[in-house]
Amino acid sequence: MVETILAEIRRFVAESPGNRFPDGSGPYFDAPLVGFAAANDPLFREYKRIIGDFHLTPAELLGGAATVIVWVLPVTEGTRMSNRLESDWPSLKWSLTRSHGETLNGALRRHLAAYLEGLGHRAVAPQYAPAWQEFTDTPVGIASTWSERHAAYAAGLGTFSLSDGLITARGIAHRVGSVITDLALPATPRTAPDHRHNCLWHREGTCGVCIGRCPVGAITFAGHDKARCREFVYGAAPREVGERYGVPHTGCGLCQTRVPCEAAVPPGK
Repeated sequence: MVETILAEIRRFVAESPGNRFPDGSGPYFDAPLVGFAAANDPLFREYKRIIGDFHLTPAELLGGAATVIVWVLPVTEGTRMSNRLESDWPSLKWSLTRSHGETLNGALRRHLAAYLEGLGHRAVAPQYAPAWQEFTDTPVGIASTWSERHAAYAAGLGTFSLSDGLITARGIAHRVGSVITDLALPATPRTAPDHRHNCLWHREGTCGVCIGRCPVGAITFAGHDKARCREFVYGAAPREVGERYGVPHTGCGLCQTRVPCEAAVPPGK
């Protein structure tokens, strides 16, 4: 069944018309990475302490939850290259990927949930569950009742960076999605020694390139200022280039490109 689920996720991403730039220049995303986490993994309960008690466990989102299926959609090289050249605002290709590519990601969430239900299993995409909420003022800053990145960490797909992004085998430039199901599947092992291992700064005290890439100084060696980042990503950037690019959401991604972790786990020393 694992191979069946993997094949369906990969097929949807490869064949979906929503994974294509409007000008026909290629896909928004490369083939996805997929991981599985046990719904009863103690880490999900631990997230209530790390993130906040408002963060829901898989069982709180779906009664009888057995598995969390998580995928990472790597941004294509051409898009990453276009954003490497920018220093103030996201590139057109990056902004189209953020806006239209996330629409594809949402379609994949809904498709996989329906696919699993068609196989006779219950499933829910946490982002679309009635219990999903976002909070702007928590002890950890802006947060929600379900973190796709934390689900991806639980599913063995990567570890966290200085900029709060998830560094995967395909790097930090990606989108993430997940679905919870009562279908029991074997969990993907977490092989990293700790939750920040893939980041050169956290691993060996080198790098920090993402600090200089942030146009508003939202990243320092002390960490990531979510509020300052959010104001730029959802405020200044769309106001400046959104209308010109023809999208409501532009993202930013400058700290995810022209950095050692852009497309892989950096080897370091």
